Amino acid sequence: SRKASAEFSFLLALPVMMAASGFDLLKHYQDFAGSDWMILLTGFVVAFISAWLVMRLFIQFLERFTFVAFGVYRILFGILLLWVLS
Repeated sequence: SRKASAEFSFLLALPVMMAASGFDLLKHYQDFAGSDWMILLTGFVVAFISAWLVMRLFIQFLERFTFVAFGVYRILFGILLLWVLS
């Protein structure tokens, strides 16, 4: 089903995104001062909540509609990019 494929795609992406974020934080941990961690934590929480909300809305959208809208969007956006970059 469309819902199952979208959920599976999100679940496949989670470990990669977590590993990349963790690696980046470990690589640049010395760049953060003590007060910067609170800003970083706030950004993480806000990003998590907004991503969760968008994924929920996307799953609800897929339960009612097909991927045709996304196909049309990708084709039109590709044509626009080709036109702008040429």
